[in-house]
Amino acid sequence: MRSAIMFPTSLPKFDYYRPRTLEEALRLLNELEGAEVLAGGTDLLVDMKSRVKRPKAVVDVKGIEELRRLEFNNGLKIGATVTVNELIRSAEVREKYYALWEASINMCDFHLRNRATAVGNICNASPAADLAPPLLVHDAAIELASVDGSRVVPLREFFTGVKRTVKRPNELAVSIRVPEPPRGAKSRYLKFGRSAEDLAVVGIAALASEEAVRLAYASVAPTPLLVDEVEEVFKEGGPKEELIEKAVQIALSKVSPITDVRGTREYRLHLVEHGTRFLLRSLLGVDRA
Repeated sequence: MRSAIMFPTSLPKFDYYRPRTLEEALRLLNELEGAEVLAGGTDLLVDMKSRVKRPKAVVDVKGIEELRRLEFNNGLKIGATVTVNELIRSAEVREKYYALWEASINMCDFHLRNRATAVGNICNASPAADLAPPLLVHDAAIELASVDGSRVVPLREFFTGVKRTVKRPNELAVSIRVPEPPRGAKSRYLKFGRSAEDLAVVGIAALASEEAVRLAYASVAPTPLLVDEVEEVFKEGGPKEELIEKAVQIALSKVSPITDVRGTREYRLHLVEHGTRFLLRSLLGVDRA
């Protein structure tokens, strides 16, 4: 008789800290060995229950006022504890960064979105992160702070592998910064999943403007993937349909999907091909045959 695998229902023991200021949080992260940051907790608490992570300390940053801000001033600034539902409720996000809004509304369910944070979705560094592709095509950057100072890292340089980033152990991701969209920009996010609440089998973000055309993907490589070469293709000019087909072939050459429980490698390549073509035709106003 096969026995079921039982996971612990309680969390491992840890020291809990709830700083009230950013300075206090940075000091704690600098002093505490093996500390994890709690913002939304939708990934961290699951990892702790399954014993994937056993932090000695948890630093809860939800009480820090300046990390709760969603601001528009020559671009978008998303604080570390801004939730995904707050992005959805923002008229400015929907108007200017539609791909980000579309990815947000297609991410998990309403109750989780009340807890999940945009910054946390990025820092978790899952290859399937829904918010990464739209932020990549919108040329976002992430602001990291520590007791040694702060730095801003372009999102295209942030991911280094599955669940790995350039963030140092004593650094806190305090915000995501997204510049004003290019002139005349339109963007969309297309998610293929087994259900509305599932991780993406493939996620595709596209942005098209007078200045640039960009493509980025989730669940097709070890990290969320921005396909830089596509931008150069559209700068060369030519019939839109030919440019779209070149972009599709470039994307297919750059992705490296795997076979897992959500889909086969071949199925993911199929979705990349047809999803990319659909999005570009839609944004560029090309009639489908």
